Amino acid sequence: MTQPVTERSGTTPVGYGLRFPDSWWHLDLDPATRDASIRRQIESQAEGAPQLPREQLDSLIRTTRQTAREAYGQGALQASGMLRILKAGTAPLVLSATAVVLRMTVPEGESEDLADLVVGAGMQVATAAEGTGLPPGEVELLELPGVGAVGRITRVEDVDIKGNRVPTAMRHTLIPVPHSRDYLLLACSTPNVDLAEQFYEVFDAIAASFRFDAADSTADTTTTAGAAGHEGK
Repeated sequence: MTQPVTERSGTTPVGYGLRFPDSWWHLDLDPATRDASIRRQIESQAEGAPQLPREQLDSLIRTTRQTAREAYGQGALQASGMLRILKAGTAPLVLSATAVVLRMTVPEGESEDLADLVVGAGMQVATAAEGTGLPPGEVELLELPGVGAVGRITRVEDVDIKGNRVPTAMRHTLIPVPHSRDYLLLACSTPNVDLAEQFYEVFDAIAASFRFDAADSTADTTTTAGAAGHEGK
């Protein structure tokens, strides 16, 4: 799936391709349709799975709607989610995650260098973890195939969900948009902190599928981005 990135001319990319596993689904961000769409998606995912108490299912719907509202408010380019309900002992095990793509522009007068941004993010992560009892975060530079140098931020954070603090594992990938002061942020998260390492592998595969769609290119970049399964819908 190709999404718009910027309207700048020249050699700046105008879109990107990103692929998700088959179990992931498009998260509707449109305020006019998202509440009903999210309810349908989650109730559809719950069909045929070990039965969840209605209260827990409604809580999943509310949490996902909050994610969609916040993503829309931040100007997200797209969002995706996954939900699996497994039988585990006497109670169902709920596995869930979301991925949101945001575009950011570095203000004039501030450094747009990726290394500087990653160092700044590292300082913020370290400060945020102080005194919380949560594990320290990790910030690193790495190479993505077909993209080049990107920043990666990994941490566990308490997220406010309707007044409740929910520990959430996050892995964010910061991707420079060539020939611009823009960055794309692929923000992935899951409340399944005990399974964070397994989810990080999925998040990394999604990030590895990322390809820019060059302004002067007619190639379909999504055809080469198969690391994470099918393309997002």
